[in-house]
Amino acid sequence: MTFPTPSPADWKALAEKALKDRPVESLIHLDADQLAVRPLYAAATGVEPLFAPRPSDADGRAWDLRTLVEGDDPVAVNAAVLADLEGGAASVVLKGAVLADSAPLAAALDGVALELAAVGLDAGLAGPEAANALAVAAKGSPRARLMFHLDPVSAFAETGEASRALEEHLTLAANTAARHAGAYPQATFFLASGRVAHEAGGSIGQELAFAAANSAALVRAAVEAGMTAEQALRGTVLGISVDQEYFDSLAKVRALRLMWRTLSRAFGAGTPAVIEARSSRRMLSARDPWPNLLRLTAAGFAGAVGGADAVVLDGFSRASGRPDDFARRQARNTQLVLMEEAHVGRVDDPAAGSWFLDQRTRELAEAGWAEFQKIEAEGGIVEALRGHVIQPRVARARQTLEAALANGAAQMVGVTKFIDPEPRPAPAEPEPRLAPEGGGDACVPLTPIRFAAPFEAMEAGR
Repeated sequence: MTFPTPSPADWKALAEKALKDRPVESLIHLDADQLAVRPLYAAATGVEPLFAPRPSDADGRAWDLRTLVEGDDPVAVNAAVLADLEGGAASVVLKGAVLADSAPLAAALDGVALELAAVGLDAGLAGPEAANALAVAAKGSPRARLMFHLDPVSAFAETGEASRALEEHLTLAANTAARHAGAYPQATFFLASGRVAHEAGGSIGQELAFAAANSAALVRAAVEAGMTAEQALRGTVLGISVDQEYFDSLAKVRALRLMWRTLSRAFGAGTPAVIEARSSRRMLSARDPWPNLLRLTAAGFAGAVGGADAVVLDGFSRASGRPDDFARRQARNTQLVLMEEAHVGRVDDPAAGSWFLDQRTRELAEAGWAEFQKIEAEGGIVEALRGHVIQPRVARARQTLEAALANGAAQMVGVTKFIDPEPRPAPAEPEPRLAPEGGGDACVPLTPIRFAAPFEAMEAGR
């Protein structure tokens, strides 16, 4: 038996009947990039199919299960790193005072085979010093899988301060990469992240544009330092955020891969994108941390289905401080369940062929590229930050998202809906607040926010 294929006109008639004669157009809404999200996508609406898979697997796995270990005591960090690697992680990113010198960093990595488990850094503007420490700890092994993750632009944008001109920080990062490129051919050097725009409340297009503009600045600096464009591009990891809006998040990852194709070709080397997706912190709640487990699972799903090469999930208590062993274990096991029980990564680019997701991916890529071109016309990412032209646009996007939560158009489980009157706290370790070292450069910062914070403040005041 065959069934008739309904046309968009057939669907419209039935939809209007269900809407009690309200127009179908009432179902269309605009996102923070002013892109229209429609209620129906179909071949008849002119959607062009696209395919944006990750280029290869990660040592037999669909993606690299990466963990973030934050700490200041080398012994404690070492125990956490070994526990994560033995518990299923494939790589780690380190943050904290252990990056200050090669001795504490080497102690934190005691027992870690750097030829098997990649180790990355999250050191902000102190990235070159941390990179040198990691190079010493690797003892010159040419097969060491180091990820220096140099990203001075994001650090400057978040704090609004730097000890020297940002151009000098870029040059220092590029020179550090060029110096270690020969000794460590398996290393990656730069993290061209757009997450700072996301965490400040920016739109998807703004985050994609920030990542693209960041990568352009890093590659140009690397070429000036003596690296080839291909070396610089292959040594660049793209950083992106994923949150509980999993359709948009996975489309964002795919859109970044499309943008990179065009950007890398513009530099004369069509290298495949390497994308590290980290879970959003602006989506986390502090008063009731347990619903964060749902949000983090959705974020991990989005990163995996969207085709990220590596996925990093925060502990569910991260809004209150550094996660403890239990929270980090939950973050790690969430990915293991997605990977080994749900088999999320068994299909390359499973979103391909979905009319909605293909169209959404293309529209986000176009919005990100248009914003990137605007930043380049404004003098590049450094001048755009210093000249205070990016920050107001991010602020407007943040206000749009905050308004949706305030008027009920968007909801957060445990924060604006299904609120637990007596939430159970989760332990977290206090995070030291280090004052940024200024005096050399300044901009209006893209300060991280949490959308739950004002609602939690109102709940606390009752």
